[in-house]
Amino acid sequence: MRIVYIDIDSLRPDHLGCYGYHRKTSPNIDALAAQGVRFENFYATDTPCLPSRTAMFSGRFGTSTGCINHGGTNADIRVEGPGRGFRSESTNHALGERLRMAGWYTCSISPFPHRHSAYQIVEGFHETHDTGHNGHERADEVWPTVERWLDANKSRDQWFLHVNYWDPHTPYQVPLEYGEPFKDDPPPAWVTQEVIDKHRASYSRHEARCTHDTDRPFNWPRGVGEIKNVADWKKWIDGYDTGIHYADHHLGKIVEKLKALDLYEDTAIVVSADHGENHGELEIYGDHQTADQICNRVPLVVKWPGLTDDKKGKAFAGLHYNLDLASTLVDLCGSKQPQSWDGLSFAKTLKQGADAGRPSLVLSQAAWSCQRSARWDDWLLIRTYHTGQKNFPKYMLFNVKEDPHEQHNLAAARPDLVGKGLEILDDFVAYNLRRSGRPDPLFEVIAEGGPLHAHDKDLAKYCERLRKTDRAQHAEWLEKHGGLPHGEE
Repeated sequence: MRIVYIDIDSLRPDHLGCYGYHRKTSPNIDALAAQGVRFENFYATDTPCLPSRTAMFSGRFGTSTGCINHGGTNADIRVEGPGRGFRSESTNHALGERLRMAGWYTCSISPFPHRHSAYQIVEGFHETHDTGHNGHERADEVWPTVERWLDANKSRDQWFLHVNYWDPHTPYQVPLEYGEPFKDDPPPAWVTQEVIDKHRASYSRHEARCTHDTDRPFNWPRGVGEIKNVADWKKWIDGYDTGIHYADHHLGKIVEKLKALDLYEDTAIVVSADHGENHGELEIYGDHQTADQICNRVPLVVKWPGLTDDKKGKAFAGLHYNLDLASTLVDLCGSKQPQSWDGLSFAKTLKQGADAGRPSLVLSQAAWSCQRSARWDDWLLIRTYHTGQKNFPKYMLFNVKEDPHEQHNLAAARPDLVGKGLEILDDFVAYNLRRSGRPDPLFEVIAEGGPLHAHDKDLAKYCERLRKTDRAQHAEWLEKHGGLPHGEE
């Protein structure tokens, strides 16, 4: 038995065919979903990249690890202090180490640990391969390393291979000679000229007026630096969808290689992501800046010989965290998760088809804004603590089934549901801070000036841009209130 875990950065499930997208972005992922199963409500606990993968590979929430930002104190996992033994608990309890202890040979092919100085991701792995471009490598630059490794290990049994693709992540570097696969396909219909005009009159980092969030000229191979109309929006989303298509194409190469080596029938394939990507939702274009349905919901497709063969094409709707996958992998590989882990295995779902999940989830973001969100039933309540220089109110409530792009804030109309969401947040934080025995990392981030990518020290520069683009009223508000959400000033 072998396992390939394909980790595609910034991959939104609602841009995949098997999740209902109208464009044919993902024929190979769709084929795996048809042969296996998919999870409709699978969420990263803490976003974006560094917090998400730390949670996944450590099995612990950001409230436990402290790792929830991309800089400052909370970009690192907390030191163990005087109780640290000859070997650290972070290593002993890491996913790679737990698989190793169960007799699995482990390898990670990813530039991520070097990109973020985040070597906790590969703690316990036998082999790690840095593909060398700091997260800017295209799938064609990752594939040769994957191919060599598969050839070298074709006779080895019981291995776990982590492969990391980056193509849906900005700056959309798919080679131009790959063509324009969506040239004749309409973009998602929810972004209209009215929506764009509203966004252009408002403010946000990575906004419609400056999608790349810099004063430098826009020089990406694909996409567009400013969204003035629906044609610009189409060009923008074409760049993202082409990135998905390119990663999917090279995922197909892995499948074909496994078949050529006569390994496919005895290999489990798991496809997921670290987070999604904002594409106009909450007025943000590019990167992953919110704790919500857009950034925290990620795909999970599993084809597992002997487990999913009798469930082909089935979708499970239960609520799960990404760190539940770590628990499930350890469970299925013959080991037990450490007591320090926060995950709940869903191996029973894969074995028996029982659609079981958690009653609610709490989602976190602290690298672009400081938010926590409660997700239950069809509802999402977002509580903003630091806006990261975005036009956010204190509370946002959305029905994600009826309003998947979060266009209609129902907080004022449904105070009962706001109260329910706040109760979920309060219970989660109280329980997990007692469990960790450490301060709340979200407030540590705020005390240090806010999220790395929209820090308080950057406020003056952003306000200057607002004034240059006839939005002085927003600059004045930000200069007076800083990162406070509207409604809390």
